[in-house]
Amino acid sequence: MLKKLLLSAILCFFTSYAAYSQDKVVKEVVSKEIPQMSVGHELCVIIASKIEIPVLVPPPPPPSRWKGGTLFQVGFSQLSLTNWSSGGYDNIALNTFINIYRNYAVRKEMFWENRLQIGYGFVHSFGDRYRKSDDKFIFDSKLGYRAFNEFFAAASFNFRSQMANGFSYPANRDPILLSGPFAPAYFSLGVGVDYKPIKSISLNFSPLTGNLVVVEKRELRVRYGNKIDQATKLELGAQFKMEYKNQVRKNLNITTTLNLFSDYLGKPENIKVHWDFFADSKINKYFSVNLRTNLIYDDEILIANKEGELAPRLQFKEILSVGFSYTIGDFKK
Repeated sequence: MLKKLLLSAILCFFTSYAAYSQDKVVKEVVSKEIPQMSVGHELCVIIASKIEIPVLVPPPPPPSRWKGGTLFQVGFSQLSLTNWSSGGYDNIALNTFINIYRNYAVRKEMFWENRLQIGYGFVHSFGDRYRKSDDKFIFDSKLGYRAFNEFFAAASFNFRSQMANGFSYPANRDPILLSGPFAPAYFSLGVGVDYKPIKSISLNFSPLTGNLVVVEKRELRVRYGNKIDQATKLELGAQFKMEYKNQVRKNLNITTTLNLFSDYLGKPENIKVHWDFFADSKINKYFSVNLRTNLIYDDEILIANKEGELAPRLQFKEILSVGFSYTIGDFKK
């Protein structure tokens, strides 16, 4: 019994000594790695912990003076007939329209408005000819600086043409060429006054406006008022332009533009008229119903009737389309 007690005491002594030695070694290592701070250092740490360091937040960037957006629309239809007793042709039809705008404004003192409109459509009847139904390329730009109240000194530029050849299709005859790229093309630059009584209406009067009529194809020049050897013709006159853009209902937007031009160098009493109308009604986020009309009267554009007689005539085009519609950016129709 005495031997067992003596053996236990010796074992406890060696175990306690080993633990003490190990703890001493750890404390020596820690004290070497982390030296003890002096009273001055501790005081500095306490003072520094009480000081609040300000957080520097950079100021927000100034708002952009540019606004822009894009409207893209596609209308598609397809007809297939099999043993159809009342007759007809299989056909497909497509209408596309792109409307892009990019505007710059400095408060209410200056504006620069830019708009590009591209439209193209066709009808293809299997067993018959491919026919173009719509084709336009229009670019407008207007720069204005406030003169007083709601009146701005303004300069406006317009370019209009088409992208592909256009034909008429008389019965039992070959197609007749009516238009083509830069045949015709119209460039217009005017200087005058722009009046904006309310946000949705703009009235522009340019008493000094130059028009350049370009007809690249020789065989079409007389049809558009140029001489047979005259690829370009200069017109100098006065222009009045009215623009109306408004969201009349939650899902209904209307845009209309009326352009009147009187040529000092030709017949000033014969006013040339271009009137465009566009109404778009949203069905949901991706589909809409839209109506586009164009009315033109120009006494120098000669149009043939059924008998082939050329004369100035009133032109009117209407496109009603139901299809895919998608907008990008801060778009305003």
